[in-house]
This record gives sequence, structure tokens and C-alpha cells, in this order.
Amino acid sequence: MSRTRVTLVLGLAAAGALTLGAAVRTAAPLPLPAAGSTTVTPAGHAFKATLSGKATLKAGSVTVTCSVSVSTGTVPAAPGNHNPAGPVSSPISAPTYSSCTSSMPGVTPAITTSGDWKVSMQNGSPVTATMTVPAGGLVVKTTGLATCTVVTAPTAAASVPGSWTNGAPSSLAFTNASVPVKVTGGFGCPTSATSSTFNAVYKVADTTDPAQQIAVAP
Repeated sequence: MSRTRVTLVLGLAAAGALTLGAAVRTAAPLPLPAAGSTTVTPAGHAFKATLSGKATLKAGSVTVTCSVSVSTGTVPAAPGNHNPAGPVSSPISAPTYSSCTSSMPGVTPAITTSGDWKVSMQNGSPVTATMTVPAGGLVVKTTGLATCTVVTAPTAAASVPGSWTNGAPSSLAFTNASVPVKVTGGFGCPTSATSSTFNAVYKVADTTDPAQQIAVAP
């Protein structure tokens, strides 16, 4: 093969490689799969979510544990209880928390909640749930040997990921869910913490007709 032909072949190969590389680099990302259909039933029924066991909120080395928590809400009336391509959202009352203790000896916590909360359900395997905490919607204040204030979602509403399980009653669970926080206070307060870890399981009962169950389906 002549030197001119070899040079031409190598040049064409290099140009092809450059073209292929450019095509790979500029290829559009694959689209995310569309969310599936979700239906929450019974449409229009009221429900009550009651804490099962204990709820914990951990910021830094400090853990607040509560044994009583309740929230109420209503499944959207039809056709709002069905979304052909995404989650179904329901407004809920700001959850109340009581009978709370702190992992710090000599420290007593109190939790107040406010604002517009909601929970969204997305059918799937598993069924996922997202609780939305409004900005500043949950505040923990401690008294005693350490005076601290923990504000959740300090600058904007925060989404708390969880899971839903149909049953009698159904359950809504949050496992090591991360929530942004701002901590202020003096000695003993975890002021360097910017997030907290939330764990809780709620049993969700139909209060419009106790014989029925709140359920999530396609």
C-alpha cells in the first residue's frame, strides 16, 4: 500500500473516531420513566393517622423521642382521587406531638407544628409517600440544662420521603428520612447540624366509614 493511501486511510479513521466521539458526547439523556397511575380510595373519605410505637427526630447527637402523634386529612373527592400519571395529594392537619423526651439528661423537649401540610401517594412497588412540611412547620424547643431551638424546613417547604402499605389499617412509614433543620442555642445544642433524621410509623384509619380502609391502587 502506498504512503499516500495509508495516510488517507488513517486520516479517514481518525475523522470517523472524532465524529463518533462527538456524537457520544452530545447524545441526549434518556428520558425518565413516566410516573404510573395512582388512585386513593375511598374518594372523599376522612382519615386519621395515629403514631404506632415511637417517633424520633435526631439532630446531631441529640434525639427527641415522642410516643403520641396524630394527624387528620381527607382523600380528594372523585375524580381528584385519581391521577393517570403521577401521585395523588391530600392536605393534612399539622401533626401534633406529645409525651416527648430527649436523649440529653435534664433536658425537656416540646414540639409545636403549624402551616399547611400535605401527603402525596404514588402507586408502585413499593407504594411511595411524600409528606410536605411547610417552611418552619415544626419547631422543637428544649428547656432545662440546655435551651435549644430546632426549626425544620427553615427556609422553604421540605419533602419527607416515606412508604405506604395497604392493610387493615394501612400504614405510612418514614425510615431515616432526612429533613433540613436550623439549630440555635447555647451549650449542649447541636448548632452545627443542618439536617435531622426522622423515623415514624403511622396507622391510617378511615373515620368516615371505619369498616373501610384507605388504600392506594393503580
